[in-house]
Amino acid sequence: MNSLQQARTRVLDHIQVACKNAHRVASEVELLAVSKTHPHDVLREMYQTGQRLFGENYLQEALDKIEALQDLDIEWHFIGHVQRNKTKHLAEKFAWVHGVDRLVIAERLSNQREGNPEPLNICLQVNIDAQESKDGCQPAEVAALVDSISSLPNLNLRGLMVIPAPNNTQAFNDAKILFENMREHHAKPEFWDTLSMGMSGDMNEAIAAGSTMVRVGTALFGARDYSN
Repeated sequence: MNSLQQARTRVLDHIQVACKNAHRVASEVELLAVSKTHPHDVLREMYQTGQRLFGENYLQEALDKIEALQDLDIEWHFIGHVQRNKTKHLAEKFAWVHGVDRLVIAERLSNQREGNPEPLNICLQVNIDAQESKDGCQPAEVAALVDSISSLPNLNLRGLMVIPAPNNTQAFNDAKILFENMREHHAKPEFWDTLSMGMSGDMNEAIAAGSTMVRVGTALFGARDYSN
């Protein structure tokens, strides 16, 4: 068993234990491998371990990897903040976008996804604990955004994504409450199924609060190399 296989097995075991402690089923929590700054050959090796969901934060880096790995059946997630000038590539190349926080961004993604046989899955990024340094809409804005975005064509609004401040475990519970309250605002509530929260250092707390997708980088790939 190589090092990446061992790392992925450890993370999956961690998820399983966290789910057991929270009286949840492990299959309710998906593992998104956050692969930013890691070269495409490492992603190819991780793919061979059985990993299929990969998340990227930097658009040009992600586009290069998508091109290099087009022979693989990867589900690509963009988890960075979405700017207007990025929406065309995101709409064309990705299966999921986690960083939507404005209606205009959703509208652009919807328009630019037209012609693709599959809708684009999106999550609203919510600044759940009012951090000045974090992107995302405010919790009070979420209901109106869900009302508007859930009826757009070419998109499936799947849920919320949050990145609380370190050690702010209450924010995970707040996100879960907000997530459940927003179901009634969704035009197609059957698609409202994703609460993207929790990373390498706070998976236990996120899963206990109700996360359905954890975004894990360091625990899978090791420390990132920012020298390139």
